[in-house]
Amino acid sequence: MRIAVVPSDTSGTAGVTIRLDEDGTPVAPPDRWHDLTEAVRSTESGERPRWVWSSTTTVYPRLLRQGVRVLRCHDLASTGAILNMRDGVPTDALADHVDERPGLFDATPAVDPVEVVTEFAEQTSRIRANGPGERRRLELLVAAESAGTLAAAEMSHDGLPFSAQAHLDFLEESLGPRPTGYELPVRIQRLVDEISAAFGRPVNPSSHPDIIDAFRRHGIELTSTRAHVIRDVDHPAVPLLLAHRDLSKLYSTNGWTWLDDWVHGNRFRPVYVPGGVVSGRWASRGGGALQIPKALRSSVVADPGHTFVIADAGQLEPRILATMSGDPRMVAAAGTDDLYAPVAAEAFGGDRAKAKVAILGVLYGATSGDSRALLALLRKRFPQAVQYVEQAATAGETGEVVHSWLGRACPPVSDSWSNGDAGADHDKIARARGRFTRNFVVQATASEWAACLLADLRQRLASEPESELVFFQHDEVVVHTRSPESAAAHIKAAAELATTLLFGDTRVRFPMETVVRDCYADAK
Repeated sequence: MRIAVVPSDTSGTAGVTIRLDEDGTPVAPPDRWHDLTEAVRSTESGERPRWVWSSTTTVYPRLLRQGVRVLRCHDLASTGAILNMRDGVPTDALADHVDERPGLFDATPAVDPVEVVTEFAEQTSRIRANGPGERRRLELLVAAESAGTLAAAEMSHDGLPFSAQAHLDFLEESLGPRPTGYELPVRIQRLVDEISAAFGRPVNPSSHPDIIDAFRRHGIELTSTRAHVIRDVDHPAVPLLLAHRDLSKLYSTNGWTWLDDWVHGNRFRPVYVPGGVVSGRWASRGGGALQIPKALRSSVVADPGHTFVIADAGQLEPRILATMSGDPRMVAAAGTDDLYAPVAAEAFGGDRAKAKVAILGVLYGATSGDSRALLALLRKRFPQAVQYVEQAATAGETGEVVHSWLGRACPPVSDSWSNGDAGADHDKIARARGRFTRNFVVQATASEWAACLLADLRQRLASEPESELVFFQHDEVVVHTRSPESAAAHIKAAAELATTLLFGDTRVRFPMETVVRDCYADAK
């Protein structure tokens, strides 16, 4: 059963539900509720329907705040983005995403129930217009993407265990006491003074022109102030500038203001954006969830009596390539725990490092220098695997659209590019697009595998009241739990199901490297 749910006032309290058949046709008159949350709660506990709504980001957070969780949904926004891209009409997921932190946006946008029902029916028709095989894959992609929106909202709501006090101690140790007004932290101000002293005149180390001019006055010509450039310069100001850069980044990105905004109740509560990247990878809008620097990981500490089960898929993209290409030798290599070792034995005299460089070069289009020779060896022993991504690259260079395993489309070329208006840069742009499409077919499929794992894991953990999914990043999941053995078993089972859903009975293994830790910093 599918049930459309539409808040009917800006508070989100009242609303409408409409029962639909598989085609999206209403099978009963709309039900109007003064308390929409209770209606969803009671229906979910009894029927477990697939809820249909305009956007998880605008409907689900309010339900979560009232203690209501649902098992399945059809998210019209994420599904529309997938289908529109297949039709050559890109949608900016980041631009459309809503920051749903409590207290920021308490008004739910008004939506016409007829529009929700109509859009669901149209999306269903567009999916079913494909052939049986493509339709099945596309249905799986849509279901996994919608499940991802539920997981993202739940992780933002629940938060990642995070010791605010540990982070405060780290900030004070690194930067000094919290500054007031427009003052800089004492450690940063001290570096500013020392940098000026090293140059013999006042210099603003945050100003690119100031630094260039300061070095020029000392007879040193620079074209850039990037760290890798100035690190090789022989001048007493260099280590001070590098230290200033590190501390300034910490202060601006993860300082006291960041802590105030994103950590509440000793939980880090960022805003995730499933499908925020064209390959289907997640992005983050606020809080920097997908870029937790090493310095912060020491503050990610499990609650008393709990621990973290941290798992990531080893060598995911090469394994995806092996499965998609069907290359017999690559499939055999991907049937082992370490894919690079048998590839090295096959083509590189046992040199695992060369095998890794060659495979990553194939995936990302690194075909110059040493990579060219390694690629030739790889092509000789694994021709189908290499040909698979090279065909995707050629398609991209000629302006074609390529697709992932489940049918996600890459962005189309612009009208000016397809008309050859790029002039002398056309060949350069074409090669860049080829490198993009070469990796897209693999990376997007890897994202789909991870999405299916996440969707299944989320459902498995729903029956574990003492376990919660608290973090997801590309191919890594973190479960906060009192039962690490059970959580690890759920992760393994979810990975196996994801593999079967995408690829059926395959010899390729997708092992999850799992560790149990009390602190996230100890995971790697």
